Amino acid sequence: MANSPEQVAYVLKQAKESNVKFIRLWFTDILGFLKSFAVTVEELELSLVDGQGFDGSSIQGFARIDESDMVAMPDPSTFAVLPWRPTEGGAVARMFCDVLQPDGAPYTGDPRYVLKRAVQRASDMGYTYYVGPELEYFYFKDAEGPPQVLDHGGYFDLTPLDVASDLRRETVLALQDMGIGVEYSHHEVAPSQHEIDLRYTDALTMADNAMTYRLVVKEIALKHGSHATFMPKPLSGENGSGMHTHQSLFRGDENAFFDANSPDHLSDLARAFVAGLLRHAREITAVTNQWVNSYKRLVPGYEAPIYVSWAQRNRSDLIRVPTYKPGKEKATRLEYRAPDPACNPYLAFAVMLAAGLDGIEKGYECPPPVEQNVYEMATEQREEAGIEQLPGDLLEAIEVAEQSELLQRALGTHVFEKFIENKKIEWQRYRAQVTEYELEQYLPVL
Repeated sequence: MANSPEQVAYVLKQAKESNVKFIRLWFTDILGFLKSFAVTVEELELSLVDGQGFDGSSIQGFARIDESDMVAMPDPSTFAVLPWRPTEGGAVARMFCDVLQPDGAPYTGDPRYVLKRAVQRASDMGYTYYVGPELEYFYFKDAEGPPQVLDHGGYFDLTPLDVASDLRRETVLALQDMGIGVEYSHHEVAPSQHEIDLRYTDALTMADNAMTYRLVVKEIALKHGSHATFMPKPLSGENGSGMHTHQSLFRGDENAFFDANSPDHLSDLARAFVAGLLRHAREITAVTNQWVNSYKRLVPGYEAPIYVSWAQRNRSDLIRVPTYKPGKEKATRLEYRAPDPACNPYLAFAVMLAAGLDGIEKGYECPPPVEQNVYEMATEQREEAGIEQLPGDLLEAIEVAEQSELLQRALGTHVFEKFIENKKIEWQRYRAQVTEYELEQYLPVL
């Protein structure tokens, strides 16, 4: 896991040319919260060669107190200057880190390592896993009290309704300055809801990009006196925020999901991947939708999926296959619509990939697509078609996840056990709360 002399020299050169004084070393905990500590440029070479030690027992889901020594090893390929930081006295850069044990072995509790293991499995099968997530979010006036929206715009609305256009513009420019490709940005359906779509890339790079994206959105909002949130459902009666994830497997430069001879241009391999995602959808939902609030979004009527089905055009399904455009073979992909943007992207990408690869390895049979609106089908129709429902709340998701052999294999025993333990604590804390709804409904009459 040590960096080569060439990699070290590259980063030192980049730091000097950009007049960098401080380097933030980033990594994530099991829940997907970004962790960071900074070193000066004078310590950069030593950090690149030996890594930087830290106390892992203080990080959510990391080491027990009796095995707390951890090492953060910077990944030179992730070096980038933070454009929103002041440059007086020197610029600030960041690098993502792999978390290692003191002997240099990968630490199994590191979410980045979980995803690395998953993409290595795909690589061993001859594939590269590409993803393109659509992370939605809200701008509010501040983080205190009931949410106050900045605008009442709707889908693709422009000024004057979309007063956050300048915030999005500055965010896109900051992302591009950091080398992160952006396809487009726009206002979403709900008031004050927005979306910036990152250009697809390999899953590990995209997970790093998604973590960076969430921070940049928040930093730019804060700079302008606003608050940005990736909370899945901050407003009752409005659409929640999703992270629709487009995904494909490539063999070299060839899209393995494309088949020119198939009527719908989907290969048998793509169908097997769909079958894997469908079979394991309920099991992986605790990871792709990991918060109590996540399940306030997964309800009928707000463009979020609740039924386990797939289609080629229908946006009510869990998996959608965007329409093929002639000459765009490389764009053939699947869109998994359940995840929300508050997930841990390393773990979410890892479990989606694990489910799809299981479908390929085990030859799962793909059910026929469901092109009619699943929500309008009678219960008997759905049962006859074998259409299951995603977990209705975090407790159900936890109970399904606990029984999942795939999830334990994909996450590894350490992350699996710590994740389940943490989610159970969250559920217990939530169920003990007395909500405003209960006070309004019951206090006057009971």
